[in-house]
Amino acid sequence: MKIKSVFVILFSVSLVFLSGCVTNPIVNVSDQSVVTNNPNYTEADVKKAIIRAGAGLGWNMNADKPGHILATLHLRTHMAQVDINYNKQKYSITYKDSENLDYDGKNIHRNYNGWIQNLDKAIKVQLNTL
Repeated sequence: MKIKSVFVILFSVSLVFLSGCVTNPIVNVSDQSVVTNNPNYTEADVKKAIIRAGAGLGWNMNADKPGHILATLHLRTHMAQVDINYNKQKYSITYKDSENLDYDGKNIHRNYNGWIQNLDKAIKVQLNTL
């Protein structure tokens, strides 16, 4: 009976430990259309909307060259960095780098994809306000 209890406890602890380390295939956002109600918007407006969206979610948004923003998110001991390429018609969010997110070249910590989905949704909201 004791051995059975020890086995159940060890199994339960293992499941809890492993569930914290779940990874999923990385998701990039590709060629999303810029949708706005303003027919006179500019590429500079798109840039400002993307920066507002990321900053509002805690991303450090660095517009380092025309048509490109380097976005970095620091949460606790984790860091995610993405390239956001944009023009007047489309934008994309692509994985660039990370720390403490178990990235193996294909899979990454499950929270990463949620952060990217939230960033994409926030960008769409900001573009709609142009």
